[in-house]
Amino acid sequence: MTDPTAPASHTRLWGGRFGGGPSPAMAALSKSTDVDWRLAPYDLAGSRAHARVLHRAGLLTDDELSQMVGALTELSAEVTAGTFAPVEADEDVHEALERGLLGKLGALGGKLRAGRSRNDQVATDLRLYLRHNVRALVGELSSLEYALMGLAERHLDVPAPGMTHLQHAQPVLIAHQLLAHAHAFARDVDRLQDWDRRAAVSPLGSGALAGSSLPLDPDAVAAELGFDRAAENSIDAVSDRDFAAEFCFAAALVGVHLSRLGEEVVLWTSTEFGWARLDDAWATGSSIMPQKKNPDIAELARGKSGRFVGNLTGLLTMLKGLPLAYDRDLQEDKEPVFDSLEQLLLLLPAVTGMVATLTLRPEVLEAAAPQGFALATDVAEWLVSNGVPFRSAHEISGAMVSFCEEAGLELDELDDDQLAGIDERLTPEVRSVLSVQGALAARSTRGGTAPERVAGQLAALKDVAAAHGRWSADSPVAAAL
Repeated sequence: MTDPTAPASHTRLWGGRFGGGPSPAMAALSKSTDVDWRLAPYDLAGSRAHARVLHRAGLLTDDELSQMVGALTELSAEVTAGTFAPVEADEDVHEALERGLLGKLGALGGKLRAGRSRNDQVATDLRLYLRHNVRALVGELSSLEYALMGLAERHLDVPAPGMTHLQHAQPVLIAHQLLAHAHAFARDVDRLQDWDRRAAVSPLGSGALAGSSLPLDPDAVAAELGFDRAAENSIDAVSDRDFAAEFCFAAALVGVHLSRLGEEVVLWTSTEFGWARLDDAWATGSSIMPQKKNPDIAELARGKSGRFVGNLTGLLTMLKGLPLAYDRDLQEDKEPVFDSLEQLLLLLPAVTGMVATLTLRPEVLEAAAPQGFALATDVAEWLVSNGVPFRSAHEISGAMVSFCEEAGLELDELDDDQLAGIDERLTPEVRSVLSVQGALAARSTRGGTAPERVAGQLAALKDVAAAHGRWSADSPVAAAL
């Protein structure tokens, strides 16, 4: 076992041309192990692959390779167990792990540095970290999709007020609205899968920026680490953080979608709406008001969305002015990435639990569905179907609403004389569309809220979510770890 307290001064990865070590302030500023230690398993995976490439290049003997891979594997186990960790003198994850390797192999451990730089190492590590952990993120998104679909399926035929501008607009099935959220999360998964194609490029072998004069094999390293290919341009490989920024964008959009869902849960569970009730296990109370049942998960989903957007904004701002190739500014790329991923993995199970246990109140939803003259559009479309130009139909339906507001009536409460008084084209047959069920059934085109369309939409989304679950379980990086 490596001594975790072994001194690190002799393992600094640079310093030959310097007359002394860095000042305390410089060392404190440079130190990043509190952040980048998360990359240790991925750095060790890259080191094992690099050792095999050095062996194929004739730079390690068979025995040296065996010792090297064995020591790296032992070190991986110690990192996982927490028995090997950074010490104060370690500048970063790379230096800490080299200290561990030298502690096991002595001078032989120093051979591993041939042909690579921290520049291509860290770019590789961060890609490996994200490609592996994005699978877990997609798994959580798939679970949320299933929770939304389950809630929709339990209330498949329940009408509700559809809203625009937070005003009653047209009746919809509440399942249709729940599945709208599921579609947004399905797009998030599609976006992450698309991101993965561009992230599946290995920088290892690019060195500091110009490649290596040693007979290395970047394609072999890429294949062992689960990448699709090696980078085509070494300068781009070590300086590119598009994959990090693109991930932060995808994460921010997931956060925005969670925030929108959270806002609706806050509204639906309010006394004013009364559409839903939270399960006790997924709500909190007040330290002073005994009656309170607060939608904290929904509110935290709203609140954290700003954090995700901030991480994206900070990363893009850091990247915008960097000359090629590597610059130390890039040390700041990891915190926003790690934070966005870790916060989503914390938030998503809570949102999923909240949605899966949410109790909708069908009687309240059904009663509210026609309110606010929500069937006025159906009147206009009925007139259109009877040959009235829509411009005129819109005016007639609007006049009908105005009359009802003045008379304190609902649309379906107008008698024949009142209908004819508004416009002679409003015959008694218009009452055929003045029902919520009729309005729902009429919207049967693709994407509409008719019951049969919503049922078909649900079946299709189940297939999508199942595919997302399968993708999440198949990490291309896992075999190398």
